[in-house]
Amino acid sequence: MRYSVIGDTMPAVEVVFDAPGETMYTQSGGMAWMSEGVSMDSNMRGGFGKSIGRMFSGESLFMATYKAERPGAMIAFASTVAGEVLPVDIGACGGMICQKGAFLCAEETVNLSVALTKKMSAGFFGGEGFILQDISGKGMVFLEIDGNKVEKQLAPGEVIKVDTGNVVAFEKSVKYEVETVKGLKNIFFGGEGLFLTKLTGPGRVVLQTQNFNEFAGRIARMIPGK
Repeated sequence: MRYSVIGDTMPAVEVVFDAPGETMYTQSGGMAWMSEGVSMDSNMRGGFGKSIGRMFSGESLFMATYKAERPGAMIAFASTVAGEVLPVDIGACGGMICQKGAFLCAEETVNLSVALTKKMSAGFFGGEGFILQDISGKGMVFLEIDGNKVEKQLAPGEVIKVDTGNVVAFEKSVKYEVETVKGLKNIFFGGEGLFLTKLTGPGRVVLQTQNFNEFAGRIARMIPGK
């Protein structure tokens, strides 16, 4: 399998299969275009239980699997918002924990499942829901970035505090917590909400410059009421 990321504002990843039987999967509706020689199968990948868990983590109940029927067949998966597409060799990094909705597509050998946060506060107040995405296995996975990508390599014990909507993914060695913003004035007038995500190294952290939920909320407030 060969791939290239194309486009700037609304990028896509275009995959060319080298041999029959090579496979990619994505959430329902994730395919943008493809050549002849690619077959499609919609299924509850991993069974009903795992499918329900994926739905709570922001993905569709059914996944679409695309298999090459001949060498040179091509398929593309496009991002849903303006930003970037991040290729990750999941076997090389030992797996990652991602925010819901970050998954775009992956090779068949990549596993997508749910990851429960260790602390209840992280789930109820973290802004990304109690269930995150656990990506493991071997092969390439492609993640969606809202806005521009910012990567940090945290040293052991190094801390970075982030608005949760700006967190894309982090390695499993990174500790994930949610803490309360200190000070009543900061809570009521700071404009950042009650909570921040605290990430503690060691490990790689991927951030995004746009919080799409916040962006969508601003647009919604501008729509005149009926």
